[in-house]
Amino acid sequence: MNIAEIAERIKERYTEGKTLIVGIDGLGGAGKSTVSQKLCGELRKEYNVTVLHIDDFIHRREVRYNDSFPQWECYYNLQWRYDYLKDIIIPIRKGKAFDGCIELYDKDNDTYILSHTNIPSGSIVIIEGIFLQRSELGGMFDFMIYIDIPEEIRLERVLDRDGYIGDRKQIRTKYENRYFPAERYYTEMCSPAEKADFTMTL
Repeated sequence: MNIAEIAERIKERYTEGKTLIVGIDGLGGAGKSTVSQKLCGELRKEYNVTVLHIDDFIHRREVRYNDSFPQWECYYNLQWRYDYLKDIIIPIRKGKAFDGCIELYDKDNDTYILSHTNIPSGSIVIIEGIFLQRSELGGMFDFMIYIDIPEEIRLERVLDRDGYIGDRKQIRTKYENRYFPAERYYTEMCSPAEKADFTMTL
């Protein structure tokens, strides 16, 4: 199924005047950002669309890196500001317009910047990121897409992409210690491919 066909599925869920919240879920290196950009471009032909990234809603390093826990548990349990995200999204999903500033994480400075965001009622909001179907985010989405890509393919992608971590050996080590164990836990506990409204594969 191509992007235009997925957009049609989303349009079927849309009700005039009611903001629709779409999730694009998938593990590291699955292609979530690429799909969200393409889907946004398709939907913007007819709707006001806002894209939010879950990685803009993370805690500072002092919170998400805690030596008291294994690294994968820190990543799974301490990484994201879910309550803050829900405080923004739930009223929007219920029909309230949003016109204000949102705190977005600035990873270069380990702090937050204020970004003015305007989401009129009747918009489509796309939220892309990992672990979107966990219970902490229950009741937040109207349509969920899951991108299901094998781990070995995703690993090759992140080895090429995540040079900010270090060399390829350092990237692999971080994924094996922090990211992949949390991802395996998520797929086991939440069955995201089975629960999504639509699952994309290669």
